[in-house]
Amino acid sequence: MTDSNERLHAIVHGIVQGVSFRYYTTEKARDFKLTGWVMNRRDRTVEVVAEGSRENLEALQRWLHDGSPSAQVERVDVTWESATDEFTVFQTKYYLD
Repeated sequence: MTDSNERLHAIVHGIVQGVSFRYYTTEKARDFKLTGWVMNRRDRTVEVVAEGSRENLEALQRWLHDGSPSAQVERVDVTWESATDEFTVFQTKYYLD
């Protein structure tokens, strides 16, 4: 990976759990050649951490506003950070009880 990579950290609000949001996010992120993860949060939001080129991250960010076919996204809170290059793939994470 190059130093030009960035990190997108997003929290997606709305009806985004139980609607295959993580599955579709993983597919889209992989299509955009991004690495990182997506995870349901206990507060019924979905958290996304993705690294890659700014262009591809912005494409994922735009997609997150619509999400999976059954999702009803209310808003997406985004922060931009420096990439850490700690990921090799994009995957679904599961929280621990």
